[in-house]
Amino acid sequence: MSALLRRTRKRPADRVVTLVGKEGCHLCEDARAVVSAVCEETGASWVEEDIARDAGLYAKYWEQIPVVLIDGEQHTFWRVDPARLREALGA
Repeated sequence: MSALLRRTRKRPADRVVTLVGKEGCHLCEDARAVVSAVCEETGASWVEEDIARDAGLYAKYWEQIPVVLIDGEQHTFWRVDPARLREALGA
């Protein structure tokens, strides 16, 4: 197989986790704690987006918050499993 066809696996430190949520959401607070802890442990970076401030996120994810994206791709919603998140990050 040529080098161009081989997919290289990203290191956790090269991954970006996005938590999409809103203020006052208890599931979002739980998700924030898990995402923060797993990212600190693995070296992945993370950002938080407020669904109330972004019409595109609101239209796409309103019924699913909190939503966790990894490198822009949806990973999970509602409840975040720390072991599954670690695995998805390659840790």
